[in-house]
Amino acid sequence: MKDKTVLKVGSNEMELVDFRIFKEEDGEVYEGIYGVNVAKVREIIRLPQLTELPGVAEFIDGIFDLRGVVIPVVNLAKWMHIKEPEDAYKNARVIIAEFNNILIGFIVHEAKRIRRISWSDIEPASFVSSKDGLDGSKVTGVTRIEDDSVLLILDLEKVVEELGLYTPNTEIVTKPSDKFSGTVLVLDDSSTARKIVKDALIKMGFDVVEASDGEDGLRRLNELYEVYEDKLNKNLKLIISDVEMPLMDGFHFAARVKEDRRFDGIPIIFNSSISGDFSESRGLEAGGEGYLVKFDANQFYDEISRVVGSHTIKGE
Repeated sequence: MKDKTVLKVGSNEMELVDFRIFKEEDGEVYEGIYGVNVAKVREIIRLPQLTELPGVAEFIDGIFDLRGVVIPVVNLAKWMHIKEPEDAYKNARVIIAEFNNILIGFIVHEAKRIRRISWSDIEPASFVSSKDGLDGSKVTGVTRIEDDSVLLILDLEKVVEELGLYTPNTEIVTKPSDKFSGTVLVLDDSSTARKIVKDALIKMGFDVVEASDGEDGLRRLNELYEVYEDKLNKNLKLIISDVEMPLMDGFHFAARVKEDRRFDGIPIIFNSSISGDFSESRGLEAGGEGYLVKFDANQFYDEISRVVGSHTIKGE
């Protein structure tokens, strides 16, 4: 996976690992088509010998040592409460993923290919229901592929949250010497993530305008320009954007902002679960002044202070 094709930053495209989970129902076997962002995938390996752990969630099949790192392994079929056919594991693979600076393995029945898809073709998973073997909260988006089949993009970070491996530090401590004011635009398709960021910003003294994706973010920017006109960059102090969002991702949004003279000088910080130096460098290439991995309140405070302070000095 390290040699994956590099997408042009700001192209509004993503690459997905297409994998399959098979379900047995009434004597028939059905193939579920799923995906995960390549940016979160370290590598894909054959199913190794696992060491079972007592007293853990039933969907954890065990742990194994990957070049000196102990990796917990989640059985996705069990997590989704899917009844598996007897021969489900003949082509099984483990997807080693990294997000929120955590490494974790996911057992899938088959890994098929890498797909390149436009974010504009990805829709929210509003129609996914429990009859599909999972609820909509386990899916971040859906897209149609060949033969009018539907690919579901799983929210694998929910597994990490359910296991208690990731607990965001949201206790922000402000410094009396820092006085913030003005507005911050926050983009994230997760209402939970937006609330965490919004609460932190309000505590720092900012007003917050929210957007659910890049297209919504551009609409909010245009509305703010109608209010402030040429004084926008003195009132809108910062844009904080997620990277993975349906319709328009954060990198493409940033490219659109940077090419519009009305928004000249408004700094952008990316706030994403995608971790690693490669993702950070892509964020800076996309025009971001900073890149944060969700969510550590202390790092968040320091980075906001640095970027907003630098922007204020430049604007004086």
